[in-house]
Amino acid sequence: MDFNSSSELIALCDKGMSITQVMIAREVTMGETDSETVIKRMKKALNIMRESAHIPLDKVLPSKGGLIGGEAEKLNRHLLSGKSICDGVLAKALIYSQAVPEVNASMGVIVAAPTAGSAGVVPAVLLALEEEFELREETLLDGLFAAGAVGYLLMKHASVSGAQAGCQAEVGSASAMAAAAAVIMMGGTIEQAFDAASIALSNLLGLVCDPIAGLVEAPCQSRNAIGAANAITSAEMALSGIKAVVPFEEMSAAMLRVGVKLPGELRETALGGCAVTPTGCAHNCRIFGGNS
Repeated sequence: MDFNSSSELIALCDKGMSITQVMIAREVTMGETDSETVIKRMKKALNIMRESAHIPLDKVLPSKGGLIGGEAEKLNRHLLSGKSICDGVLAKALIYSQAVPEVNASMGVIVAAPTAGSAGVVPAVLLALEEEFELREETLLDGLFAAGAVGYLLMKHASVSGAQAGCQAEVGSASAMAAAAAVIMMGGTIEQAFDAASIALSNLLGLVCDPIAGLVEAPCQSRNAIGAANAITSAEMALSGIKAVVPFEEMSAAMLRVGVKLPGELRETALGGCAVTPTGCAHNCRIFGGNS
């Protein structure tokens, strides 16, 4: 039941299986387990996502580096004030996308989807859609399995590592996963899901990884918001019938090619970009000592 490309997965679904059924069958076969265990594990992941997205709304969680903390609560308060320039799915996705990184940076439990640095994107999109459209848990699980399929192919043929291919491989991949999940959750086809994933990758192509002080805090947290917004817009485009100009596999390969050509200082080393601005250097000295 394994598949090596989106076309192979689409072919399996054309035989009458859903993405969820294919992914469960794959886990049963490859992981030597049973379907009940697979579903139980996915429900556990969903519960962790939900908890990590909501904890910071009631309790500010200061990060170890002190660079972030309280952003989700501020966004939530702004939304409740009625002054938000965003609304609905996007507004809630922004809040949750900031909450999960706060939990991560304060040493809490999150789901790396696909990495800790990009962990806010997938839950942000799923939970925002759940609330706005009153979706059932089964629908969210379908979304997670779709996200898993995209993430699996990206890990197999491209990268989800900032150290290898920059933030485009972390937040970009998470955004592609979330875009595909959103399409499936909203009744789209598997072809549309991969269109959305390809569009999402293309929109963040070349995004560098430049964490201030080498911590998964800034600009990582705000980039989760961009990843969530990108996923929502990419899914909306695909659901409307817009096709990706570049197929998913080709875009995945392009992302990897771009990533490995990024200078080393822009691949999770904290030696370039935001990390070496005067303010970034000052934070580094404050946290670790030394001269700026």
